[in-house]
Amino acid sequence: MSNTIASLRRKLESAGNLQSVVRTMKALAASSIGQYEQSVRGLGDYYRTVELGLAVCLRGSGMAPMPPVASGAGADDGVGAVVFGSDQGLVGQFNDVVADHAVATLSTLQGTHEVWAVGERVHARLQDAGLAPAGLFAVPNSVNAISPLVGQVLLESEAWRSRGEVRELYLFHNRPQSGAVYEPVAQRLLPLDETWSRAIVGIRWPTQNLPEVIGSRGATVKALVGEYLFVSLFRACAESLASENASRLEAMQRADKNISDLLDELNATYHRLRQSGIDEELFDVVSGFEALSRH
Repeated sequence: MSNTIASLRRKLESAGNLQSVVRTMKALAASSIGQYEQSVRGLGDYYRTVELGLAVCLRGSGMAPMPPVASGAGADDGVGAVVFGSDQGLVGQFNDVVADHAVATLSTLQGTHEVWAVGERVHARLQDAGLAPAGLFAVPNSVNAISPLVGQVLLESEAWRSRGEVRELYLFHNRPQSGAVYEPVAQRLLPLDETWSRAIVGIRWPTQNLPEVIGSRGATVKALVGEYLFVSLFRACAESLASENASRLEAMQRADKNISDLLDELNATYHRLRQSGIDEELFDVVSGFEALSRH
């Protein structure tokens, strides 16, 4: 009896410690979601401003925003991709969803595929799917750490283009929806070609006061294109991080509930066994007293 009760005490202590860890992770995930969602909201307005500026500069200018891809062995059929995932676990199906979406989308694109993973977990998932990444980036652990990652991705993509290894660059990431729901999305980031230009030029100016470009139109386009690429990558990463923490929060909430249910069950079993032990001891005392009374 004592061994059983002692075992239950150890299980109760272990479950209680685990619940403390889970609740700490819940708090961290909830706090992180706020900063990433705020960053995404702020980027939305800035992204729209950059697009409007590009629309003004490109409208009627006939300018080519990006030089053609360098000629080379893979220039005609190379497709590059950056897949945003997570470095850590306890995020449910987060990495599986974005990896499956990337694999399915790339399978419809002809040519060789050059893939870079952001996060060790999605890197492993892509390998399991038969799409071995060419490289790995670490997942930023804060909003301030996103900019260095964006710089690395832009440098790598420029190296791809200069060597003529890719003609297109796609971004794959999870985008947060309401609550803990997210969905995988794909964005073609490069090239900024005629198709892209027509889409940008088609954006209508929101007021009746038509803008003008002051100074060099070419320099303005170059600056805005740089901002467009930067904010596109930054937003993709921030949305992925917000989705990751929302998924982790949901997973921790389920774990917290399961641990609470387990603690209730262990406590009930512990108190039942303890009461049973007390009853047996009382029965022995009463039996002994009655035996003594008869003598």
